[in-house]
Amino acid sequence: MAPDRQTLPPVRLRSDAELARDALAAPLLARAVRLARWAGPETRVGAGGELVDEQLPAAAEVLGLAGDPDAEAYASEAWRLAVDTGLVDVTDPEDAEDAEAGGTVTAGENLALVTGGSPQDVLAIWLDGFDAVFADAAAPYFDDLDALVGEDGEIDFEALDWDPEGEAEFLEGVLGNLYLLTVSEGGAGEGPVPLPALAASMVVPDDMGEPTDDVLEQVSDAMMRLDEQFRVLEPIGLVAYDPVDEALMAEEGEEPAPPVDDEDVSRYGMVRLTPLGLYGVRARMLEAGLVVPAVGELADKGADALLDGIAHYPQDAARAETAGWLAAREAGAAARELLAAARGNDVDSPLRRLHAQQALSLVGAEAEPAVREVLDDPELGGLARVWLAEHGAADIPAPPEEMIFWLAIDTIAAHLDADGDLTELQDLIEGLTGRHGGFFEAAWRVDHPATAEVLEAMGRLHRDKPTAKEARKAAFKARSKN
Repeated sequence: MAPDRQTLPPVRLRSDAELARDALAAPLLARAVRLARWAGPETRVGAGGELVDEQLPAAAEVLGLAGDPDAEAYASEAWRLAVDTGLVDVTDPEDAEDAEAGGTVTAGENLALVTGGSPQDVLAIWLDGFDAVFADAAAPYFDDLDALVGEDGEIDFEALDWDPEGEAEFLEGVLGNLYLLTVSEGGAGEGPVPLPALAASMVVPDDMGEPTDDVLEQVSDAMMRLDEQFRVLEPIGLVAYDPVDEALMAEEGEEPAPPVDDEDVSRYGMVRLTPLGLYGVRARMLEAGLVVPAVGELADKGADALLDGIAHYPQDAARAETAGWLAAREAGAAARELLAAARGNDVDSPLRRLHAQQALSLVGAEAEPAVREVLDDPELGGLARVWLAEHGAADIPAPPEEMIFWLAIDTIAAHLDADGDLTELQDLIEGLTGRHGGFFEAAWRVDHPATAEVLEAMGRLHRDKPTAKEARKAAFKARSKN
């Protein structure tokens, strides 16, 4: 399922209990439950398990839809979902005495789980419903499907000019992009995404400047497909959708051009994933083998898993994940575990130590004994002194000069790996060199795996040209030393 990034940004999900309530409140599933409770042995169904036409008015009345011109269509749709999700069981008509009359109906075992099961049981039912509705959304609509069935009883897909796998892949990609736009730092968040932007994300090449007329026409085609698909997906609770304004159509069936000014963009459709939708799309991504983290899932893991897991989380998500991890542990034990996990000289270790330091900043004074235990550790002694100073501790031993410069190299290496704000990194570099006279003469001698790489980066990033040149010379010395 697109997007093709191996690891996506972490998502903040509601609790299972809240999501289960949202699932049961989704209009389509709520209707399916009501029909399942209404149905019984006298309910007549066709050979395919569908409600026969004569039953639809009664089903619509049960749903409180009497008088609605689309009542029977809504009832038929809800009944199909009840069957697909195991809320009702329909016996195979071949096992019935009169196969032409269709099967018989009994309550499905999932119906009892709606009220008597766990939130996870309810969500499993909803995910089955989402799968069924997804399949409907990816399928085209035909007025006379029977005319397209061949002599062998199979649908002639070539005659339909329809690629089922391609259509499903397109919709998977759309939902994947919508998910990414929702959870990415600086993305849409809880706000809606304009339909033209979502369509363009599927059609316009990343390296294309001004879209051609042909590409704009493809965007319009994609918008119309998405307009239909989101109308199908909304009743299951996956999305909140404001459809394309029909007044924009000059003639029936004419496709609108993408908007040319931001003031009109909302008239071309706006869509957002609901909290339940985030849960559902993430579940499909996990099933497809993608790495899709969620805030809170590291709470029962070790400190090594925590520090590795949050390595490239956005700042707010990393802080929330860390706070949840700490909440489940005694402060002193948590501090010792974090400090132990922060050790190492592998390529990821500087960033691991940076996150350990940030995690320790959330721990109170109870962590002081554990922090003092590593004051003489060459890798952790520097950050231990920083923590003690920040917490107003007394009797902090002065660090050896070698530890000062090792910590400086380690800190810059961590920020380089974190891909943070460039200006902040430049300020950090210039602050370090400004506080320590003869910084580069000492820095190139530091026994740290990233020394040469850090000095080269300082040569690129320092805004003072003479100092930048000095950094490059120091980097050369560091490489020659090795």
